[in-house]
Amino acid sequence: MAGKRVLSVGQCYADHLAIAGTLQSCFGAEVVPAADGPEALARLRAEQFDLVLINRVFDRDGLQGLKLIDEIAADENLSRVPVMLVSNYDDSQRLAVERGAKPGFGKAALGHPQTVNRLKPFLE
Repeated sequence: MAGKRVLSVGQCYADHLAIAGTLQSCFGAEVVPAADGPEALARLRAEQFDLVLINRVFDRDGLQGLKLIDEIAADENLSRVPVMLVSNYDDSQRLAVERGAKPGFGKAALGHPQTVNRLKPFLE
């Protein structure tokens, strides 16, 4: 059986490596980067992913990740893919969940047991 695939959107290079390393070691997951919303939407339409991790503010262009969450939720072909916001801010996490995202995590909590437990339903 092939491992789970995660699309990681808007992370800087260092954060992408940290997320990819954690998800690889904890779940054997492949983490594919996407720099921005258009790239993420194109990949989601062309490839299979088990989870999408969206940065609160995209590293490349400073756009808000909540906008991409709205776009994914509004597309009936993409809305089936679970989405999480990557943010240390509780208010941003609340807004993401209100828009249909699963409860996410902040980079400061990467690798913590609570974060690993949040990811298990999607990556085990």
